Amino acid sequence: MAVDLDHDPLVVDLAHRTAEFVRTVVVPEEERYGGVSAVGGEPMRLRLQAAARDAGVFAPHVGTEWGGHGLDMRDRALVFEEAGWSLFGPLALNIAAPDEGNMHMLEAIASPGQKERYLRPLAAGESRSCFAMTEPAPGAGSDPAALTTRAVKVPGGWRIDGHKWFITGADGAAFAICMARTSGQPGDRGGATMFLVDAENPGMKIIRHIETLDEALFGGHCEVVFDECVVPDDAVLGEVDEGFRYAQVRLGPARMTHCMRWLGIARRAQRIAVERAAERRLFGSRLGELGMVQAMIADSEIDIAASRGLILRACVDLDRGGSGAQSTAIAKTFTAEAVWRVVDRSLQICGSLGVSGDVLLGRFLREVRPFRVYDGPSETHRWAIAKRVVGQQVRTMKEDA
Repeated sequence: MAVDLDHDPLVVDLAHRTAEFVRTVVVPEEERYGGVSAVGGEPMRLRLQAAARDAGVFAPHVGTEWGGHGLDMRDRALVFEEAGWSLFGPLALNIAAPDEGNMHMLEAIASPGQKERYLRPLAAGESRSCFAMTEPAPGAGSDPAALTTRAVKVPGGWRIDGHKWFITGADGAAFAICMARTSGQPGDRGGATMFLVDAENPGMKIIRHIETLDEALFGGHCEVVFDECVVPDDAVLGEVDEGFRYAQVRLGPARMTHCMRWLGIARRAQRIAVERAAERRLFGSRLGELGMVQAMIADSEIDIAASRGLILRACVDLDRGGSGAQSTAIAKTFTAEAVWRVVDRSLQICGSLGVSGDVLLGRFLREVRPFRVYDGPSETHRWAIAKRVVGQQVRTMKEDA
């Protein structure tokens, strides 16, 4: 499959302007708050997003009718990587998880009325959202089919009851997209429905913030309970019992946009390490002239380039209307591990400076490590990748028999 590596000049210009904006406006804010979003809080979010809007780089992913630039997945890769140079860059451009993935899904699935009520303010940065699927064991996690949260029909709507956890951005979100089972039993591959639940609904309660390694995602990771949470019929997103199918609309692209953003941090870490290697002198030469350091720098360049190529291939699959299941799984697994390797090597090259708080490499390391778990752990993706390959071989053997 031929892949065009060139981008439209307008997209290239947007990427360049994004890079300049992130380096000059966002990075100072990130350094001021140590990369921890809760320290800056809502005033910081509003300040950064207003600046991004003024700079003309806000919301590159949503359609022009929603105030964005309408980039496809392949073009998003170029811009999102530049935004990811800072932990706060995606927040500033309104392309941070989970809002970015929710916007993508609302554009594709929501009714006209739902788009006006939920998508328009979300795309404008006037509100935030969360995606409530993950549950404590033995509920939904790496296997969404284990979903236990249930919604039952009541006069005029639905009643949702269930226990969710690790719901990113829940604190301060204006609404949740809640996945609940409307038919079948846990373990069944179908029977889920998505519901739009307003934050003021008394049946949805945030129990606590979960303490985690990462602290850059706005609104934290929360434990949420739905207790006799009644929503109207028009809260159903899409069609009843089609939630698992709709989730695929979100998951593949969301995995790739995560990869794009974290690739920006990997490049930033590599830049810090290379600058250190070029200036630091010991053992009679520059650090960067020592063979072991050169090997680490080279391996990181390879990891960055390979990740970018795999992301691009997966984005082309998605833009062409394919499921992208295999290519996104491959890209996500490789990139999540490659980004960790790059940041880890960068910290090692910088030595005591890397461990210190004088540079943010330690914060980067804490932020990127969970990516090997989020959006499906590497082990789950490897299992799925192998299963598809073996399954295709079995089908080929049957056809040849």
